[in-house]
Amino acid sequence: MMADLSIDAKGLACPMPIVKAKKGIDSLQSGQTMELVTTDKGSRKDFQAWVKQTNHELVEVKEEDGVFTFLVKKG
Repeated sequence: MMADLSIDAKGLACPMPIVKAKKGIDSLQSGQTMELVTTDKGSRKDFQAWVKQTNHELVEVKEEDGVFTFLVKKG
């Protein structure tokens, strides 16, 4: 699935991946998707909590070689 917006937050520590995600998702229309790529180990838990709080839908979470990819659908 291709995301409408892709955000590279690799190398950034908490809370910057979430800050970038919020800024990115605010620019999307409801139903569009955003991909966030990060290397922050805490981002998996942080991001899942953020998605739940903001009523967006976490479509997919992948981890490969310490790189986390989240696909979120805007609510």
